Parts: sequence; C-alpha cells; structure tokens
Amino acid sequence: MIDLRSDTLTRPTEAMRAAMAGAEVGDDVYGEDPTVAGLEDRVAGMFGHEAALFTPTGSMANVLAVASLVAPGQEVLCESSAHIARAELGAHGAISGITMRTWTHPRGQVDLGAIESMYAPDMGPFFVRTAAVSVENTHNFAGGTVLPLEDLRALRAWADTTGARIHLDGARLWNAHVATGTPLADYGRIADVLAVCLSKGLGAPIGSLMVGSADAIAEARVRRKRMGGGMRQVGVLAAAGAYALDHHVERLADDHAHARLLGEALGLDPESVQTNIVVVERPDAPAFVAAAADEGVRIAAVGPRAVRLVTHLDVTRADAERAAAVLARLG
Repeated sequence: MIDLRSDTLTRPTEAMRAAMAGAEVGDDVYGEDPTVAGLEDRVAGMFGHEAALFTPTGSMANVLAVASLVAPGQEVLCESSAHIARAELGAHGAISGITMRTWTHPRGQVDLGAIESMYAPDMGPFFVRTAAVSVENTHNFAGGTVLPLEDLRALRAWADTTGARIHLDGARLWNAHVATGTPLADYGRIADVLAVCLSKGLGAPIGSLMVGSADAIAEARVRRKRMGGGMRQVGVLAAAGAYALDHHVERLADDHAHARLLGEALGLDPESVQTNIVVVERPDAPAFVAAAADEGVRIAAVGPRAVRLVTHLDVTRADAERAAAVLARLG
C-alpha cells in the first residue's frame, strides 16, 4: 500500500533511531536537557530570532505563538482555510479566548487589500481589536502553495505602520525554503513569532518549535506547562529533530518532484504543484478515495469534492510512478 494521506506518516530511519538512542538527556522542565536546548538554540538562530521552544505538536506551537501576540478578547486575521482556522479544533478560542476573522483566497495567499479592509485598531469598548495576522507557508489545504516573499514583505511593511503583529505558521516552511531557495532568515524577518514542524517532511516522529523573542518564549514556556506540554527527558525526541535538520531538508526536493508526477497524472499543470501536496477537485471525493485504496493507493478526502495527496520521506520514486499510473487510470 502506498500511503499518500499525509507527510505526518513518515517513520524514523534507522540512522535517526540511532541518534535518538544516543541522545544526552536531562529534565527539560528544569531546563536541563542539553539536546533540547541545543535544538532550540539552533532553530532560533536559523530564523534570526532570539529563542525557541520545543513542543510536542505543531498545534501547540501555533496556540502558544498566537497567544503571545493576541490577548483574550482580541482577534487574529487569517485565510479561511488556514490550519489554525480549520484544523486545530477551535483551540485558539477554547484555550486562549481569541477570535478569528478570515479572508478567502483560492491558493491560500496573502490578500493585503482584504487584510487592510478587515483590520480594526483599538477603538475602545465598541469593536474587537485586531492584534495580529497569521499566514501559513506552505499552505496545506490550498495544495502546498508557497507564499511569495514579496507579498510577505508587503505584509510586514503594512504591519509596521499599523502596529499589528505577524504569526507565521511554518509547519512546512522547510518545503517553501527548498522550493524557492529563500533563506530561512528572510522568512524569520517577516514574523514576530513562527512555528515550524519536524514531524512532517523532515521525518521526525514528533516535535515542533515556536520561535520568537526571548520574552515571548519565556511566557510560552509557562503556557506550555499549563497546557500539559512540559516534557522531561525529551532529548531523545529532540535528537530526531536535529538529525532531520542535518539530513532531511534538501531531500524535500525529491518529494516535490514526486508530487508533480502525481499532479500531472490527475490532469494538473505540473508547474502548479509547488511543493509536496496535491489538492484536486473530484465530484465525489470519498468514492475516488475508496477506488484508489482498492488499487493500493491511500489518499485523503479533505472535503466532499476535494482530495489531497502528500509525498514524503517514505514514498520512493517507484512508489510515486506506480501511484501516478493508478490515479491516471481512475481519472
């Protein structure tokens, strides 16, 4: 069975498992795990920020990051199919008391005109105040699309004039980096805080990081503990992330090439497939998913008329070619 439902399905390689087994550990709640501390310092430096915080999940990293910018009763603006709006189960409202308003773009892009028209400054006891804007790069449900750096820079310039803050959901920012060659520090300069994931295309079994200022991270460390996210000898997991950064970033280009094969088989322009995710419309998505499974290819319905395919570390070129043949036959 070729499993293309998500890049979260990746399994640790033998070399990654060896790195985990040999990790030096301590109690991270006490700040005494050297492997975690090393990973946090490394990732913060990659993005040009002061500090980072290791979390078990990307959703937790996003909740902590947004809460560092937006107070209870304030709002964050985001694209309507963004992960924080669609797939985090209302966590930002339920946990942080934050509301959301959204703009819609078919490819998940920044729409600065819409953001400007929605933005609500502090108007006292009359309207909810917009405290931040969240953008997702790459954009999952839009099909792994990359947000152009010039659009992000325009958003940063606007935020600097209004006082709004920027959260970047960079769960797959590594893919954007590889696809475009944009330095990670350039993305870091856009955002006040960001979240990056190690357990998708990079292949670690668990782990994300919130990245930001030293003050934001100190505050988030307290919130993480309050949410039950304090972890003890977790260097065994941080070691997997460090190994992934050493060995699995540049190979993301292979995943992107495999995704283009799949997109072409489904009738898409291969150039429209920018990274490792393909989203395509089908009249009856669940039936198409079932038919593919009968042929040995697992894909996901992400709506009644949309299916998603995601390439990853465990999908070889031969797997992608076989899956493409199945999908082309199914139409």
